[in-house]
Amino acid sequence: GHRSPQRKLGSEEARNSMEPYSADMLPEGIRSRFVEDVNGLRMHVLEAGDRSNPCLPLLHGFPELAYSWRKVMPALAAAGYYVVAPDQRGYGRTTGWEDGYDADLVPYRFLNLVRDIVALLHALGRRETVGVVGHDFGASVAAYCALARPDIFPSMTLMSAPFTGAPAFPFGTAAGAADTAPAPDIHETLSALARPRKHYQWYYSTRPANEDMHRCPQGVHDFLRAYYHHKSADWPGNEPFRLASWTASELEKMPTYYIMDLNENMAETVAKEMPSAAQIANCQWLTETELHIYSGEFDRTGFQGGLNWYRCRTTPEHSGELRLYAGRTIDVPSCFIAGAQDWGIRQNPGGLEEMQDTACSDFRTCHLVNGAGHWIQQEQPEAVTEQLLTFLKSCN
Repeated sequence: GHRSPQRKLGSEEARNSMEPYSADMLPEGIRSRFVEDVNGLRMHVLEAGDRSNPCLPLLHGFPELAYSWRKVMPALAAAGYYVVAPDQRGYGRTTGWEDGYDADLVPYRFLNLVRDIVALLHALGRRETVGVVGHDFGASVAAYCALARPDIFPSMTLMSAPFTGAPAFPFGTAAGAADTAPAPDIHETLSALARPRKHYQWYYSTRPANEDMHRCPQGVHDFLRAYYHHKSADWPGNEPFRLASWTASELEKMPTYYIMDLNENMAETVAKEMPSAAQIANCQWLTETELHIYSGEFDRTGFQGGLNWYRCRTTPEHSGELRLYAGRTIDVPSCFIAGAQDWGIRQNPGGLEEMQDTACSDFRTCHLVNGAGHWIQQEQPEAVTEQLLTFLKSCN
């Protein structure tokens, strides 16, 4: 049926209606609570471990929640850490952010997302952590945390999304350097392919994207089931390899969840890969009960809050402030963990190598886990925990 138009999630009414997760929604040892006055947000966080232990923040990506860390938090807590995973700005039960496509995008810029995490730590009475961990889009926030505040975040672990450095300024132009011809427009060349395509990050930046997913014919629950399946190791087409260049002819080798068919939206794209009832029943890393936590939240909030992060990435006016860090390396000990079946590690051609060779000056280890696609900390939580603990111990 038709729902009433969505109110702004920052309103008093919405603020006061949000409750923490009940204990039966979470694995034993994980607590749900709100932290008030976090850079303008009322932030919903999941936490585990003794609050006096060294702090380890975990930052989720899209379309996920703090809940995506549920399978690794108890083991990290048992190893002696105070683990904190927030629903980030635009997501879940965190409120105080402006919703909608016409929202002011400035609060969604990456340096403000970093401020959200610093503000959360300060609210918790913390001036430092043992490091920062980020998955997917949360890896971008984690990278700028380590770049901007190495004093607070003395180590960095990225998952599934390599970081290749801050955007650069044109260099050497005052000396009359030869004009370099502008690169061909990737969107024009993708749309001109024999099988016309488009890039998902720019699709996610369009006005219809939220409605396409939030009001899709199959419903949010089945949309998310197909989306998570399509990008996981359960989908047999996920066998990533290094692409030669950022060109349409190379990018079109990627699955349609990254390089979409031009005339299809994301809900239509993933519907073709909807797993069978038997596959769903056999999915140990994301049961129907667990998926209902995600679908319940996104059904309520929609996706626009998270999509606004993509708009900041694809719009130079919003990504431009990151040029403050042009040419600066991440100098804290750094680690990368991802699924061997994750195309996310290859979607930016050469990015995985660039991260290890140039973006990070103290890069320690790159671990690709077999039997995991994009949702690494859910698909293979034991391997993730083992790698993360080994890395953190090596940094002390």
